Order: sequence, then C-alpha cells, then structure tokens
Amino acid sequence: MKLSEFISGNKVERYQYSSFEPNLINHKWDIDDSELMYVLSRADIKLGELNAFSQLVPDIDFFVNMHVAKEGAQSSRIDGTQTNIEEAIQKEKHISPEKRDDWLEVQNYISAMNYAIDKLDELPLSNRLIRETQQILLQGVRGEIKLPGEFRKSQNWIGDNSLSTALFIPPHHSSIDNLLSDLELFLHNNYDFVPPLIKIGIAHYQFETIHPFLDGNGRIGRLLITLFLVSNDLLVKPTLYISDYFERYRNNYYDNLTNVRTQNDLRNWLIFFLEGVYQTAEKSINTFKKIIELRDKDTKLLFQLGRKNELAIQLLNYLFKQPSHDINDVADNLKINFSTAARLVDDFVKLNILKESTGNKRNKLFHYEEYLNLFK
Repeated sequence: MKLSEFISGNKVERYQYSSFEPNLINHKWDIDDSELMYVLSRADIKLGELNAFSQLVPDIDFFVNMHVAKEGAQSSRIDGTQTNIEEAIQKEKHISPEKRDDWLEVQNYISAMNYAIDKLDELPLSNRLIRETQQILLQGVRGEIKLPGEFRKSQNWIGDNSLSTALFIPPHHSSIDNLLSDLELFLHNNYDFVPPLIKIGIAHYQFETIHPFLDGNGRIGRLLITLFLVSNDLLVKPTLYISDYFERYRNNYYDNLTNVRTQNDLRNWLIFFLEGVYQTAEKSINTFKKIIELRDKDTKLLFQLGRKNELAIQLLNYLFKQPSHDINDVADNLKINFSTAARLVDDFVKLNILKESTGNKRNKLFHYEEYLNLFK
C-alpha cells in the first residue's frame, strides 16, 4: 500500500453507537513521500547519535533510572496524574497522603517499564509481554478493577461519560484478537521492509486506536515505543523517552492521532512522531553531556574532604541514581551508621552539592538540585 493511499478503517454500526474498526497494517508499505523520508533521515541519524553516546557514558545505568522516572511522570501526566519528577523519585514516606494515589501510578509505570525491559531478554515484544506489563501498571491503583493483564471483553470509549456522547469509540471487543495478532506480526515482519521508526510510529497509532485494555492504553502505547527500540537494537539502553514531547504538544498529539482515523492522514502523524524522536534524542544527548560535566565538577569538589573522599564518591554515585533522600536512606545505602551519614550529608550541603528542602529540624529531606534541574 502506498502511504498516500492509506485508508485507516471504517465505522461499524452497533446497537445505539458506531465503533471504529481499523484496517490491518501487516502488509507491504510504499513510503511515497520525500518530505517524510527527509524527516525520517534526521530522526534516524539523531537516534544513532544517542545510541552511540549512551554507550560511551560511564555508569549509564545510574542516569537511565532518572530518565525512566521522568518518562513515568510525563506519560502518567498525559493521562491526568499530577506527580512531577521531584515527587516521582521520592519514597512513599515523603509523599503527602493526598498525592499518594498519583505517585503510586507513576511508580507502577516505572516498575512496568523496568519489568518489560528486563523481560525482553526472555520474551519477544509480544501481546503476552504487553499484558504482563499492563498488569503491573494497574496494581493497587484506580484501574485495578478493570481486568488488569487482560484484553477487554466489553466496549470502551474515549471522552465524556457515555457511548452516545463519546469523542471516539474503539473497535468492538470481538475484533481485538485479530487486530492485535496483526499488530504483533507487523512488529516482527522482516520481509515487507518498513523503516523501523516508521514501523513503530504506525504501530503506536494502531495500538492507541485498538485501545485493547479497559485502562492504561495510553501509557502502554507510549511504553511500546521504547520497548520496540530496545528489542530491535536501535538503542542498547532505554534512553529515549518521548512522552515529554507528547506532553508538551499534547493537543497536537491527540489531533494527529484523530486525523489519521477521520481523514486517513497518516503522513502528518508520522512527521509529528519523527520530529518528536529527533527532538527527544537531541535533548537526551544534551542532558547526558551536562550530567558528565556536573559529575566532573562535583567529583573535584569532593577532594576537599580529604580522608572522607572515598565514602563521598560512593554518596555522589548514589545521588545520580537517587537524588532525593533523607539521612536514613544514605546510611542504609552506604551501609554506615546514622551519625557518619549525617556528617557526610552536612559536608555535601556545605559544598553546595545538596540542599535541604523542608526547613524542618527533624525528618529533613535533601535534594541534588543541580542534577534534578537537568530533568525538568
């Protein structure tokens, strides 16, 4: 099929409503658009730069943790939570009761992402992995009653409170197995060659259109992008998180997805998506460069601590993984007593590496603020 001749699907009359039934996507694609191929080329090059750069950064896993936390906060924010990056990295004991529901949804996203990335060593990117990941996403939160880990067996909809006034009604549940089987085949189709970034752009649109779960479709669909890039060796580490771009241009994100269904405009969705890959990869590269500069600067500051330097280096490494903590956290992680941890944290405050955020005399909370600011 030529991209310019793409037909997204059609509406099917049901009892008192119409569902949108998308066409299958696992077939040959002819990308007959020079502007789209140019945007694809830019995105490919920038993604390759990010992949190469991430392999040169020492201790990259420290920083990946923060990228995952930011992705969790931003992807969940698109779906209505209010947790920011500072809160996302804190332990539950530091979160006020009125914010814990939103905080837990972000923690579930982080857990789901980490689980899925690790599971790729055992399982291919598949409907099974997607179901298992979605089950973790909904554990103990507002969607836990909506069949976590199972594809829906009833009709769902997007927008408003009823089918009769919904903004969009996804395909009937009887179509889901066939549509998801086709999507899975498309993701693994190495015969009818489609450029990988074009493929995951189409797949993300299709997944969001199928809307196979009763809850969590948006977050799983965005997570699918990262899983695809890692599973296809386009990224060695999960360092591209596009939800920040989707959140900044939220209206364009939804409008472009809608226009594919209503106007068969797959082209402009793909251009929007590829521009997001380019911008996000470029931003991630710049963030990694600033992290390296910051670590070099603060490592030099620690020489002032003399005999404490070795322990201080351990704390600095801990901060790149967990930049918000109390003294008990430091003592537990470094396996030192409380008083030693307190003196070490005080040294970091005097060096302007850490800042205390509560103003309390007890139960103080410290932030590696300069590092946190790189992810805002």
